[in-house]
Amino acid sequence: MSHDVNVGIVADWLVSFAGSEKVIAEFIHLFPDSELYSVVDFLSDNSRKLFKGKHATTSFIQRLPKAKTKYQQYLPLMPLAIEQLDVTKHDVILSSSHAVAKGVLTGPDQLHISYVHSPIRYAWDFQHQYLRESGLDKGLKGKLARWFLHKTRLWDYRTANGVDHFIANSQFIARRIKKVYGREADVIYPPVDVERFTLQETKEDIYLTASRMVPYKRIDLIVEAFSQMPDKKLVVIGDGSEMAKIKAKAGPNIEILGYQPDDVMQDYMRRAKAFVFAAEEDFGITPVEAQACGTPVIAFGKGGALETVRPYGVDKPTGVFFTEQTTPSVIQAVKQFEDVSEFILPQDCRANALRFSAERFQRELGEYVHSKWQQFNERKAIVY
Repeated sequence: MSHDVNVGIVADWLVSFAGSEKVIAEFIHLFPDSELYSVVDFLSDNSRKLFKGKHATTSFIQRLPKAKTKYQQYLPLMPLAIEQLDVTKHDVILSSSHAVAKGVLTGPDQLHISYVHSPIRYAWDFQHQYLRESGLDKGLKGKLARWFLHKTRLWDYRTANGVDHFIANSQFIARRIKKVYGREADVIYPPVDVERFTLQETKEDIYLTASRMVPYKRIDLIVEAFSQMPDKKLVVIGDGSEMAKIKAKAGPNIEILGYQPDDVMQDYMRRAKAFVFAAEEDFGITPVEAQACGTPVIAFGKGGALETVRPYGVDKPTGVFFTEQTTPSVIQAVKQFEDVSEFILPQDCRANALRFSAERFQRELGEYVHSKWQQFNERKAIVY
């Protein structure tokens, strides 16, 4: 793709460095002369190094009271805010969207490619769960929340028309895009920094789970299951709103370490005999990181895990699935894993994880944008 192509990169919000921010970093690596836009930008100096020092052009929400810590309270204003960002000088718009970034306004002579982590979860199929967990399923506040989510769905569906090409981060999300927007999406798996993790073939007699402790991650379910298997040791890494509830369920065979730095997390990932994962994720990076260490995965068999874990029964397996988010289902999967673990080889886990490397993401995305830009220009050149 020609270096004189003017690229604008659009993010939802830039506050912490997580999965969607890793995608933005790869966008910037591919297009170092691009400009960055976001509803808010409060990234730390350390994280900004991965963005080559770029600061985003932001919306009016950046200047609202307590926006740095309470930015999500301004969600009702975000559709309006993203539409105020002026990206008209760019030939190509690349958006990384799990909320509103794909709604940026573009013209007929601009190519808009949106990398979608998910259509707005809380407005679509997760609405009822979101309302329950936020305590907004009753009363006047609940009615207002439902009205806001209804309006959000209308806006989200309408703005899908402004996207020329959708890229989904998994086949699971491609199906969600088809269901919500009625549009086909190509799949490019997100970048996982697999090189940061090293293969360790000798394992210790411990199981590991690691995550933010929020309801949908279902760490409580894993802890409940292992509390009923007192002969098996579980290590739990992470912190969050569910911490007190999870500690209360933990038996003496469960060690809850809270938040830990990356090096500690990597050390446990390398040593664990298996990584346990109970969430229904759009993609799910931690199971891939565990496999990069040669560590098998015991995962809930829905969502992105179906695409990142090779279950026992297929060639070169890397883990086992449980079929329901219930304690008996987790216990059964752990027992199955112990029966078949000798057939799940650390080298196969590592090889499977390498399919999701950052280098592969760069190559696939670069080729994709180049081909779509070429097609776009060929169509513009046709004179009737």
